Amino acid sequence: MSGGIDSSVAAALLSEKGYNVFGIIMKLWDGREVSEAPNSRSCYGPDETSHIELANRVALKLGIRLHVIDCSEEFRKEVLEYVRHEYQSGRTPNPCVVCNQKIKFDVLMQKAEKSGLAFDYFATGHYCRVEYTKEADRYLLKKGSDPLKDQSYFLSSLSQEQLGKTLFPIGTYTKNKVREIHHEHGIDAFERPESRDFVSEGYRSIIGESRPGRIIDSRGNLLGEHAGIADFTVGQRKGLGISSLVPLYVLGIHPDTGDITVGEKEELLTTECAVSKLNWIAVKQLEEPMVFDVKIRSTHPGAQALVTPTGKTMVKVAFYEPQMAVTPGQTAVFYYGDTVIGSGTIDV
Repeated sequence: MSGGIDSSVAAALLSEKGYNVFGIIMKLWDGREVSEAPNSRSCYGPDETSHIELANRVALKLGIRLHVIDCSEEFRKEVLEYVRHEYQSGRTPNPCVVCNQKIKFDVLMQKAEKSGLAFDYFATGHYCRVEYTKEADRYLLKKGSDPLKDQSYFLSSLSQEQLGKTLFPIGTYTKNKVREIHHEHGIDAFERPESRDFVSEGYRSIIGESRPGRIIDSRGNLLGEHAGIADFTVGQRKGLGISSLVPLYVLGIHPDTGDITVGEKEELLTTECAVSKLNWIAVKQLEEPMVFDVKIRSTHPGAQALVTPTGKTMVKVAFYEPQMAVTPGQTAVFYYGDTVIGSGTIDV
């Protein structure tokens, strides 16, 4: 429970169905200083106390217990260090995917059980669905019924074991319906902004100093200099610190030299990429080339592509139409209709 609309309604719906419900919330901030004022919508920072207080007020309103589970040490090791390493390596991390896989659906569950909180199912307020298929003897992750709120992308790294123990009570609801239920239970008085960023902009203490270098165009011409590669991501247009008669975008980040390559929008188009660190959900292993809809970031609508295994740990993705800003470090998710087949990390 976060105190937000979605997790609050998830808890309320389960209680109405007769489940014995209690809430758990993660404590993630380890008390270390941050470089700027906290963002009240962020997951990590000293404003965490207000989030816990709000979740407790919601729990009291619903008549359930709330337990705070300290995951700060594991969060720093598995998520913050991962974020730092990826940016330092010239890649763009996906902390929400990693946090779901390693912290929320793993460490949090394990710590709850070890503390004596016995439970049969772990439920969250994500907009997605889980179904079991006897034919394949597998749990399937499917898109939420509300296409505008679907969050299956962020859960695409979950294992069969994790999916088998998880319930998504609002997965078949629209956001508008969830708001109605929220109001009916009288918990809208506690409402806060529903979405929370990973961290607010400017948390430089997490990433640290990164390698400075040149800003060059695709022909190698010097256009300027920059203070650190961690300030950039492929596809970025704003904040480049250079002037140009035409809009320029980040085409590539080169941690070995510190160079940032920029170019015009058309230069961002690509037809293929490599994807590693695979997690298959609907199948045990991809044995032959298959056509899927592939999302290369959470806001991407998905594009049809031929996905070809090049080994047990990597696939080649060949898009039917060129895609914009395929970004190393981001998550690629393979869909067949509304079913997540699997996912992995873009290497390009």
